[in-house]
Amino acid sequence: MSFILVTNDDGVDSPALPALIRALAELSPVHAVVPSRERSWIGKAISRWEDIRVERVERDGLEIHSVDGFPADCTQLGVHSLFEERPDMVVSGINVGFNHGLAFFLSSGTVGAACEGWIAGLPAIAFSTGVRRGHNAWAPKAWSEDSGPLWERTSAIAADIVAEVRSIGFPEDADLLNVNIPEGADVNTPRVVTTLAKAGYDNLFRRQSEGLYVHDFSGGFSRVRELTGTDLETDRKGFVSITPVRLAHSVALPDSTRRALERS
Repeated sequence: MSFILVTNDDGVDSPALPALIRALAELSPVHAVVPSRERSWIGKAISRWEDIRVERVERDGLEIHSVDGFPADCTQLGVHSLFEERPDMVVSGINVGFNHGLAFFLSSGTVGAACEGWIAGLPAIAFSTGVRRGHNAWAPKAWSEDSGPLWERTSAIAADIVAEVRSIGFPEDADLLNVNIPEGADVNTPRVVTTLAKAGYDNLFRRQSEGLYVHDFSGGFSRVRELTGTDLETDRKGFVSITPVRLAHSVALPDSTRRALERS
């Protein structure tokens, strides 16, 4: 019998992990393969020179494979190496913090794990949740022991979306689905199919001492283009955004530009 492969970039201690596994287990057998520690902002990195250690651990009565590697490593191992069968879907998340807009999409380990699912020829969905403002104040609460209701709600939404996708079939022209769930959403919150906002960010590093810089993103979005119909606009309205994504989609250039670039 096939199964849903669950992974994430927040690691084996992710506050969302037990609730998500249990919600998805109502639909299908589930195997969880996750990093042994938080691996945010790592994109679709794959271990090349380091050995990867995999350990079976128990958390809240659930068996989880803990991987000393990156999120995409977890998908690779979960699809090809750890189990007798391949999964029929990869579900990554639920990430602590939104992954909306192109810059965050490209940087996200949550999304990277889902991308690795597409590479393996599997339907893949990345889930994230966050707040419109005040992420740095909200995140510790989301990680706290009192955050159970948040993860029960968001996991119920994620499982409902997974059930719908399994019922109707994965969108033919999409490589993956990127889903962002506002912190206060529940299963009755409106859901909108969106596009990926073309939005960037500025400085990610803070100088700590001479020659030493640490990751300290505290800014907002920059170089924001039109937001109408995008994930960023939808999340700001408090709705759930479901963004079908084509990976590395090429663009048609004007004839004059193409001729200038080409050589025969």
